[in-house]
Amino acid sequence: MELINNFSEVFLSVWKQGILGVDIFEILIGIGIFFIFLIFRGIISKIIIKKLELIAKKSTNKLDDTFVSSLTGPARFLPIVLGFFIASYYMSFSIDGREVVDTINRTLITILIFWIIHQIVEPVSYILSGLDQLLTRELIGWIIKSLKILIFILGLAAVLELWGIKIGPIIAGLGLFGVAVALGAQDLFKNLISGILVLVEKRFKIGDWILVEGVIEGIVEKIGFRSTSVRKFDKSLAIIPNFQFAENAVVNVSETSNWRIRWVITLQYNTTIDQLKKVRDEIEKYINNSKDYNHAAGVAVRIEKFSDSSIDLLVRCFTASNSWNDWLEVKERLAIATKEIVEANGASFAFPSQSIYIEKK
Repeated sequence: MELINNFSEVFLSVWKQGILGVDIFEILIGIGIFFIFLIFRGIISKIIIKKLELIAKKSTNKLDDTFVSSLTGPARFLPIVLGFFIASYYMSFSIDGREVVDTINRTLITILIFWIIHQIVEPVSYILSGLDQLLTRELIGWIIKSLKILIFILGLAAVLELWGIKIGPIIAGLGLFGVAVALGAQDLFKNLISGILVLVEKRFKIGDWILVEGVIEGIVEKIGFRSTSVRKFDKSLAIIPNFQFAENAVVNVSETSNWRIRWVITLQYNTTIDQLKKVRDEIEKYINNSKDYNHAAGVAVRIEKFSDSSIDLLVRCFTASNSWNDWLEVKERLAIATKEIVEANGASFAFPSQSIYIEKK
């Protein structure tokens, strides 16, 4: 009987002292409160958030859809913060224990605040998209990524400060480390700055056909911090450092307003003056009467020079369309029309030839 009494006394003593001076009954109630908020978290995710998503989908504006989607994570984290806060304040800790619990609560609230700010940055991109005349889509993407990284760093610094970890020495150490890295990573920073210049100057954007003489020609697929991905016309993918676009002339073929046609038509030397004039006038008339060409850009059909084995006729004009496929079709029609005109006037195309004269003695 005495053994049972001793066990009862020890059990009640442990029950009252609990863990870290907290009554076990209070701990159980605190755990119960926390689980209630966990259940509430499930209700938020299944009912409230889905209801907000349905309301957002009814509008034509994508801003509210993105806003609801971005705040889903923080909304599900909020009941955890509230549950831990209420459960912890229901329990009676010692002075040291209360300080630790308060620090945990402040940490959770800090994480929640910076998480909300981090997620709100994404919908801001839709607001900035209205400034597409000033900022390119790629530059806006860079700004959003930079803001997210900055918010993460500030949030991490705030959490470390709560736990008594001074970030000043850490920043100083990172500064010295950054100097060492900068000395060994000059190409990285050169490419980064070049990429920013490309975006600010709007040299090209994703989907553009670009040409850098002696470097690359293809379709831009991605503009990164260090390099740009270009899909070549053989379907291979090239990764080009950004400094190549800053130090070399970039031809943005997609921005071509009118494609140029410049041909030199070679006619034989036995072509008469009348034939030359008729061929010249009829080709010029064909171009001027066709809707395939931009006449305001200028049309030139002129006898250019006497070459070694031909009389050269220059044809220079611009297509009305900026489409590359249309340009090919227009060139084909002009080539056929030119051949018909030359043959109809009894003239012939010249080809490289040499005449050898043998002197008789």
